[in-house]
Amino acid sequence: MAGVEAAASGSDVQSGNMVFKPILEEGVFRFDCSADDMDAAFPSLSFVNQKDRDTLLLTTKGKPSFTPTFECVAGQQTVKIELPAGTTFYGTGEVSGQLERSGKRVFTWNTDAWGYGAGTTSLYQSHPWVLAVIPSGEAFGVLADTTRRCEIDLRKESTIMFCAPSSFPVITFGPLPLPVDVVALFSRITGTVFMPPKWSLGYHQCRYSYDSDIRVREISRTFREKGIPCDVIWMDIDYMDGFRCFTFDKERFSDPQSLVKDLHDTGFKAIWMLDPGIKHEEGYFVYDSGSEKDIWTQTADGRPFVGDVWPGPCVFPDFTQSKARLWWSSLVKDFTEYGVDGIWNDMNEPAVFKTVTKTMPESNVHRGDAELGGCQNHAHYHNVYGMLMARSTYEGMKVADESKRPFVLTRAGLIGSQRYAATWTGDNLSTWEHLHMSISMVLQLGISGQPLAGPDIGGFCKNATPKLFGRWMGIGAMFPFSRGHSEKDTSDHEPWSFGEECEEVCRLALRRRYRLLPHMYTLFYLAHTKGIPVAVPTFFVDSKDSKLRTNENSFMLGPLLIYASTTPDQRVHEMQHTLPEGIWLSFDFDDSHPDLPALYLQGGSIIPFSHPYQHVGEADPSDDLSMLIALDENGKAEGVLYEDDGDGYEYTKGEYLLTTYVAELQSSVVTIRVSKYEGLWKRPKRRLHVHLLLGKYATLDAYGVDGDSIQITMPSESEVSDIVYASNKKFTSRIETARQIPNVEKVSEAKGIALSRTPVELKSSDWVLKVVPWIGGRILSMEHINSVMLVNKQRKWSLFH
Repeated sequence: MAGVEAAASGSDVQSGNMVFKPILEEGVFRFDCSADDMDAAFPSLSFVNQKDRDTLLLTTKGKPSFTPTFECVAGQQTVKIELPAGTTFYGTGEVSGQLERSGKRVFTWNTDAWGYGAGTTSLYQSHPWVLAVIPSGEAFGVLADTTRRCEIDLRKESTIMFCAPSSFPVITFGPLPLPVDVVALFSRITGTVFMPPKWSLGYHQCRYSYDSDIRVREISRTFREKGIPCDVIWMDIDYMDGFRCFTFDKERFSDPQSLVKDLHDTGFKAIWMLDPGIKHEEGYFVYDSGSEKDIWTQTADGRPFVGDVWPGPCVFPDFTQSKARLWWSSLVKDFTEYGVDGIWNDMNEPAVFKTVTKTMPESNVHRGDAELGGCQNHAHYHNVYGMLMARSTYEGMKVADESKRPFVLTRAGLIGSQRYAATWTGDNLSTWEHLHMSISMVLQLGISGQPLAGPDIGGFCKNATPKLFGRWMGIGAMFPFSRGHSEKDTSDHEPWSFGEECEEVCRLALRRRYRLLPHMYTLFYLAHTKGIPVAVPTFFVDSKDSKLRTNENSFMLGPLLIYASTTPDQRVHEMQHTLPEGIWLSFDFDDSHPDLPALYLQGGSIIPFSHPYQHVGEADPSDDLSMLIALDENGKAEGVLYEDDGDGYEYTKGEYLLTTYVAELQSSVVTIRVSKYEGLWKRPKRRLHVHLLLGKYATLDAYGVDGDSIQITMPSESEVSDIVYASNKKFTSRIETARQIPNVEKVSEAKGIALSRTPVELKSSDWVLKVVPWIGGRILSMEHINSVMLVNKQRKWSLFH
């Protein structure tokens, strides 16, 4: 075998350099242990086009910069790639812990990981992918193209090791000049993210569970009454009849179509849970039809596998078979007739109760289609099960209504899942550690090809505190996918559940998100069409700057930098901000608060924003459009805005408008104009409001008509200084005012304490907090506190609640 050296006589150990061939485009190489292994490899389930992995690129003249070595022992293949000293590693998909993965080891084995921690080595999704950034700033990507359990070992300096059952190919990408180049190339090869409906980029509210349609209506009504933006309410498993999928509880959700109509009438969408575990019960139409079509996953002796999940004994569709996927998608199609706007696939690792492994036996049998790998045991298909379920759900929704884009959320997945579903980071904890980790987790998913991702804001397990929840909402409102979610037996975790101060922080945070939706929607169009990630680590701006490579408190949304505090004792404006080199201009929407992230726009950039609507459906193309402009050192800036109907597929036929705006300073005049555009959409007649950033939250504003040139005459240097000074003073005043609001965190210390009918005082050097308990005697929640008096000893004033 070419490139292979046999070990000592009589041994079954083989090792050597892997053989390669160029595929797809310049800089992409496929490596196998031998030519025979190349021919015998299982089909790729990660590539968007399976044949691409097997097709030689004849036009290339280059050779790989780095050649992996391999060793095969006892059915296990270990691949090692050595890179220049000082290389740092990222990616590895859905993983907890730190942003930089150097020194870490993880295992790709989809696992129901309730309450995971920073050191948990297997979570819900599998991404055997590493992004390496070498000291020069160039980037290099490596994919182990296997569905099997795979160890990713990055503990040896500047060395990548993969270990999985023999044999599997390795695909390398680059080196390319920038990390974003590698991620975009990787995303195009494994499939770019589906184009999300615009409403799905709004805020989502969920709980396990809203136990009745009465409660769902109450939640939706409260959002509107309190003026807190929201687009989606979610239904967890308790809407079902005895946890049977595709059914509704006859008492608590007796008329789902009426519920959905009421939600739609007030601007909400409805998303419903579907799990893979189907109750093993004759007379249940889903079980009966699946049994008739013989689509269940089997045990090694050919019987349908039965395992316990929420409904009790369950059988599991074998999504590796086309007939099972068609059966499921048909059920989904019928399900959408109730007005279902989106579907949530949970427990699809697949999770099984009452087992040490938390899943089905690896000896179970899947009768897979030939193009997927044929009939194989569960160990082979385990990591792809969730993706195939999400694919079936997506296809069912698409067939149901071709005028709407499906929205599917999946817990389990593999590289390639982004073609069908968004994802979230699973059952996290209401702790400051998990708030901090949520930034890195979202970024790792993004640079592993999964840009539509976010955590359960506030934490799924345990009770958040007001300070933690408000801080988390401030950051979570800036993530690509933004959803609040909490489990049973926790306190309420809606934005208004923690008192008025926290409620106002949440309102401000979500209004920010909705202002920035035109920018976010544009980023998703670029992700969908070009593979450019939506949220990336700050070091992507300057990958040569080593001090940025471990920065976990900031991230980028295009040229927009978000800087956040994730510790309880330090707010963002008290931190030292580590920014990339160049011009970074701070701004806000007159909404700065100590618990909200700081915002910066990179010099040379233009981003669009809009009015802070209560839901996406309120917006109209003819509404005023606003632009933030940050000039670079040459007095220039550029940015794009993508617009379409927000749903459906007319955009694929040219029914969209993609506009490039430019700004240029010449002779003390800044001119803003359209430099080019594409698409068949006619430009709406609307007013354009431009905000030229000066720094320190100061702007120069001008108005005009979108499509026409707009000019701003720059003031003198002394006038600019005065404007910046006044703006910064206004910002400081806002922050100081927010700091003087009663600290609800202190009030919460009194909750749950058995009290007599006497007041409680919490003292500090500057403040006295007096809590007068509810006359019933025991403080159970904020509603039971009769009054709060915060007295500032020095300033001699009081604030009552």
